Amino acid sequence: MIEENKRLPDVSWKKWGPYVSNREWGVVREDYSADGDAWNYTSHDTAEAKTYRWGEEGICGICDDKQLLAFSLGLWNKKDKMVKERFFGLTNGQGNHGEDVKEYYYYLDNTPTHSYMKMLYKYPQNAFPYDELVDKNAEAGKENPEYELIDTGIFDQNEYFDIFIEYAKCSQEDILIRISVTNKSTKDAPLTLLPTIWFRNTWSWGYDDYRPQLNATDANHITINHKELKVKNFYAKQSTEVLFCDNESNYQRLFQAADSGKFCKDGINDFIINGNQNSVNSEKNGTKASFFIDEIIPAKSTHIFEFRLCDKDLDAPFEDFDKIFNDRKFEADEFYKELQKGIKTDDEKLVQRQAFAGMLWSKQFYHYNIEKWLEGDPSEIPPPKSRKHIRNEDWGNFNSLNIISMPDKWEYPWFATWDLAFHTLSFAIIDADFAKQQLKLLTLEWFMHPNGQLPAYEWDFSDVNPPVHAWAAFRVFKIDEVEKGKPDLEFLEGVFQKLLMTFTWWVNKKDSNGNNIFEGGFLGLDNIGIFDRNETLPYGESLEQADGTSWMAMFALNMMRIAMELALYNKVYEDLATKFFEHFLSIANALDNMGENDFSLWDDQDEFFYDALKLKDCSSIFMRVRSIVGLIPMFAVEVIDEEMLDKLPAFKERMDWVLKNKPKLASLVSHWEVKGSDSKHLLSLLRGHRLKKLLQRMLDEKEFLSDYGVRALSKDYEENPFHINLDGTDYTVKYLPAESDSDMFGGNSNWRGPIWFPINFLIIESLQRFFFYYSPDFKVECPTGSGNYLNLDEIAQFLGKRLANIFLEDENGKRAFNGQYPKFQEDDDFKDYILFYEYFHGDSGRGVGASHQTGWTGLIAKILQPRFLENKMVKAQTETSEQTGVKVDAK
Repeated sequence: MIEENKRLPDVSWKKWGPYVSNREWGVVREDYSADGDAWNYTSHDTAEAKTYRWGEEGICGICDDKQLLAFSLGLWNKKDKMVKERFFGLTNGQGNHGEDVKEYYYYLDNTPTHSYMKMLYKYPQNAFPYDELVDKNAEAGKENPEYELIDTGIFDQNEYFDIFIEYAKCSQEDILIRISVTNKSTKDAPLTLLPTIWFRNTWSWGYDDYRPQLNATDANHITINHKELKVKNFYAKQSTEVLFCDNESNYQRLFQAADSGKFCKDGINDFIINGNQNSVNSEKNGTKASFFIDEIIPAKSTHIFEFRLCDKDLDAPFEDFDKIFNDRKFEADEFYKELQKGIKTDDEKLVQRQAFAGMLWSKQFYHYNIEKWLEGDPSEIPPPKSRKHIRNEDWGNFNSLNIISMPDKWEYPWFATWDLAFHTLSFAIIDADFAKQQLKLLTLEWFMHPNGQLPAYEWDFSDVNPPVHAWAAFRVFKIDEVEKGKPDLEFLEGVFQKLLMTFTWWVNKKDSNGNNIFEGGFLGLDNIGIFDRNETLPYGESLEQADGTSWMAMFALNMMRIAMELALYNKVYEDLATKFFEHFLSIANALDNMGENDFSLWDDQDEFFYDALKLKDCSSIFMRVRSIVGLIPMFAVEVIDEEMLDKLPAFKERMDWVLKNKPKLASLVSHWEVKGSDSKHLLSLLRGHRLKKLLQRMLDEKEFLSDYGVRALSKDYEENPFHINLDGTDYTVKYLPAESDSDMFGGNSNWRGPIWFPINFLIIESLQRFFFYYSPDFKVECPTGSGNYLNLDEIAQFLGKRLANIFLEDENGKRAFNGQYPKFQEDDDFKDYILFYEYFHGDSGRGVGASHQTGWTGLIAKILQPRFLENKMVKAQTETSEQTGVKVDAK
């Protein structure tokens, strides 16, 4: 058996991992301001001097699962104004398109137990251009792309270090660290390395004054004394000195107040940069410590530095170092070799393995107790009362001390509920137990609101994400069942019971007119609408959302399918399956017959779904913007075969009664009585005609279809922007293939044109499910106007190939996501390192937004996964609801 698979069931192998955030400054949980301006309450420059309340940050860091002790790497090139202890990036106000990290680092490898991990950081040898990046982005304006680190020219002469950081676990509490530094320039270059360990400050807040201790035995050995940690020693193979300070704020620097003689958090930085001997503890103890390594790295050469964190006292800590590293690297290769059987090209394997690495590296220790955050801590000055009314005041139940998959540990170092649902689909391939744990986590009573709402994201837990949790839970359940050969009914039933509350919350809170048309707000799509869909409209209008309503139809079908699965083991769930079946029919009815005039969100004129504005006089007008809002009705689809219905006689009897006695409802779903191949029945918001009409637009290269996937908005609006005047105010929506031109939702994301992976993934899955019902003879022209007709499964594969083309080498050896930069496209030291951006340019495939949003963009790993490609698995997708992927040809 593969060694990594042997370790997976033992959760103790996951106690230590890459759980240190890439950014703790500028986040809500560290914000104690009166006005909620989190970005300016803590900043990159003050971060080195301010002790954090809720978590720690670092470069390539690791910690235990309670973050009692953290390790990360500090660096200094003898020219920077500060030691490089954290990645630099712009605040929301500084970036011309919102916040953005301005560093180059790559997640290269990781195993599910973190037994082996590898990443790369490219550190310039010349002074880091902090001010230039801020100033140039401020000058750029919304009409220009972001000014990036590579635009400064700092890499032009290859005057930088490639710093590879690798970890290998000898055992659960014995972690080997190897840092390989390569000087890429033609000149010798100095480098100071500061491998650093420190305790998260748990003693300053008035709850527990226990203070752990670090001590130096000699220049190569630090002892670790913490009552809750088994790790006791930190060894260095090369070191000239050990530097100590404390993880305590420098109040003199921050607030011009006395420091009471403490050796503050920035003491080591002050010693390195300014030579201040008094900023470090000469007695060689404290709560933060660094090995001090000062080297000249010869041109074009590599120096290797080795360290070990362990629970044993070792006389020769590096004697078995190479063997352990070689074993863990071999086991990682063995794990992925088995996983990637059937993938045809090395390039596909490279992309998928780095996608998995990025997801695994993006796990983070997430600590946030809202009750304590609102009230303040006993030993601290009480927060301003005004802050209780800024955000999250209704979430006093929320209390996290968990490892959670993050969208991006720099730009989004906080979970987002619908992002996390997509993460679990890829995680399920490599670690289904972790995927299930993540889905279950959000339904626990210290996460879920007592009213049933799931927390959206840290900036506003009360906002609304698309309700995809049930969809993800059932997909993960079935993937896990296929992998392990038995169903985890306890997981599925537990999540289902909690989601009953969530469904009820949606019905009670997001259907303001009581007509089964839902107004979810922005629903994760940020600026896709004509106006901010989160805002209350000024003259009593309400926005009836095609996407909100469709998400709820999808939610109802997902819950119905879960109830049917559970009913195979417990007949009580047949009644709940019936409840969700009828609710789905009610939503389908509302989508076609909204209000007194039977107004439908399907526009017969354009043959497309649109949002509608309901006016004070109860009349409605279409918001005729052709966007992915109109494609989301495709996602509400379920196929049930006769064999399943025969196992659930009570459910079948009730279904038959409803469809017979409520013909108006029955007529709104794709004809239930018309069986597909192998006696299958289809539940969908779309009949065949409407499906074909949506696909006709979606597959039109002049509208939605790009060489790299499906755009979020029709390209037709590039030359012909949509205009509408409402109550004297003009609104315009224009196709923007890349960065946003608006500050709406911070300006750091754009749904008015680019390609987004989660929506594309759901389109692909929905097409596969429709294909399972329709025969292969059901064909659609693809692309529209080409004269080439494909069945729905072939179209799904066609779209998957275009998504993969974002990352895979083209015929010229270039990768679309790397955009216009020759160095990224052609340099051997850049071109095969993959960044999984937040979204992608609608025409060129260039990466845009957060550069490490492997979370949902990591779905490319699922699309490339061969175990879910065969046609026989399409059948399993519906019969066992196993999520399939899409077969991709490398070229």
